[in-house]
Amino acid sequence: MPKQRAARAAAVYAALGVLWWATARIGWTAVGCEQWNCLPPALGTLLVITVGMFALSAVVLNRVEVRPGFRVAWVTAAMLMVFRVAGEVLPSSSSRFAHVVMSAVAFAMAGAMAAFATDVEVAKRRRLLVSLGVPALVFVAIAVSWWWRGP
Repeated sequence: MPKQRAARAAAVYAALGVLWWATARIGWTAVGCEQWNCLPPALGTLLVITVGMFALSAVVLNRVEVRPGFRVAWVTAAMLMVFRVAGEVLPSSSSRFAHVVMSAVAFAMAGAMAAFATDVEVAKRRRLLVSLGVPALVFVAIAVSWWWRGP
């Protein structure tokens, strides 16, 4: 059952990751300026889109029987922040297709891990291992980046 729960959460978040990327791109373009004084409205727009996506995800998760949807959405948001920090040190791509795919993959991984970490049927030790292992990704990404590029 935990595997099915994680798979449903991953599917929901993969779709929402693509939707988030598209709406964030549209929102960023709608603000459309190159000056620093436009940064607050652009970030505000991105924040509204992101909060809206996670609110939507809580509803959708409850519909696909990944309950409690709110807790899974909250943990997914925290894991995505960790993934974002870890992703900052890795090489980037200028391809929009790569950005869409990576957004879907990051959202799906975070959603699956969050569903696993919040499942009461999973042993507490295993949930704790996932909860502590995800922040360790930041250090792994830094080590890989350092090894790849040199100090």
